[in-house]
Amino acid sequence: MKFMLLVLPTVPGTLEDRRRLRPIGRDNERYQQMLEELRKLVIFADEVGFDCFATTEHHFHSEGYETSVAPLLLYTDLAARTKRIKFSPLGLVLPAWDPIRAAEELAVLDHLTKGRIYAGFARGYQDRWVNVLGQQYHATGAPMDGSAIDNHNRRVYEETLKVIKKAWTEDAWEYNGEYYKVPFPYEEGIRRWPVAEWTRTYGAPGEVDDDGVIRRICVVPKPYQQPHPPMFQPFSVSEATIRYTAQSGIVPVILTAHPPDFQRLCRMYQEVAADAGRNLRLGESVGVVRALHFGDSEENAVALLRDTNYAGFYNYFGGFGFWEAFRMPEDAEKYPTGTMLPTSEWTVERMRKAKYALAGTIDQVKTEFDALKRIGGDGELEWFAWFFDQGAMPWEEEMRQMELFAEHIIPAFR
Repeated sequence: MKFMLLVLPTVPGTLEDRRRLRPIGRDNERYQQMLEELRKLVIFADEVGFDCFATTEHHFHSEGYETSVAPLLLYTDLAARTKRIKFSPLGLVLPAWDPIRAAEELAVLDHLTKGRIYAGFARGYQDRWVNVLGQQYHATGAPMDGSAIDNHNRRVYEETLKVIKKAWTEDAWEYNGEYYKVPFPYEEGIRRWPVAEWTRTYGAPGEVDDDGVIRRICVVPKPYQQPHPPMFQPFSVSEATIRYTAQSGIVPVILTAHPPDFQRLCRMYQEVAADAGRNLRLGESVGVVRALHFGDSEENAVALLRDTNYAGFYNYFGGFGFWEAFRMPEDAEKYPTGTMLPTSEWTVERMRKAKYALAGTIDQVKTEFDALKRIGGDGELEWFAWFFDQGAMPWEEEMRQMELFAEHIIPAFR
């Protein structure tokens, strides 16, 4: 098993601090405190054997929670302070990116770290910023409901990822897509290139035609890893996403938690990958994201869960529909498909019963972890992403949780 430390970079502070210092996301002293916490966490994670450090990508978070702007810049700083740990955005929200810029920046980071990156891509679900930064595609946040808006977001995502792969793997290429064209204008080509003979002589073959018109482009550099960095897609809950990632050679990081539902998605991934010519064992090329909290007693661990990860889901993620990932079989009759779980169902008990939140003593956590890794008994899960509550607990507690994970989980399940 491989281990990922997933952090939503959070400006440290209580809810009272956030009220008093609003907008705390623009408080430079607290932001510097967050950067120092991230550096210390990643240096420790590197030393004890975590395989990857990951963050989300989000913008405009004035509240100071999930202030994960410019993840590639952050990883450049962290990579210079560490030796072996790799880095991954979970993920770059492609409907808000120019795909060629994403390909270039990831390739440069791949070279700077000599292959210590994974490429994580996401569709984006937060309208507040996806609507603004994705306006060139007329894209909005994905409501994840199968609607026309949702499908438009998905088509933009899939096309921009196709462009990124071409930029990484082809020396000279053109593309005539629904949302993106290379060159532009596509039919006419780029005619004002006065050094056509220079490019024809020294550039990639096929960039310039016999009339001196740019017909293809060559994106530099190509990635350090060949043919390109391995890819993640977070946080998967739908069958459509599982099928797409299996067909595309992408590792899904699955949020769906109830074991039979999670196991079904793992088997679906294995079957669809086989149809695409990828013969994998159950759990190979699959990841999960889960909360995990240690306590001297089960009661203490659950209290820590309640004050950190649960509080984030109740106050924040729940508004975006993420409690749907914790559905149980008995919900089908009371809350049929299309009816979201009401706030009365947003409980710590549900998180634990669905096996998203692993909270207890060391032995209790290890027992639940073992069941998750085996995927119902006959699998071998490849990736575990620990949704770590940086900024939501005292620094001393953060380090205590990290030390216990390093001592009791990594060596036991490596």
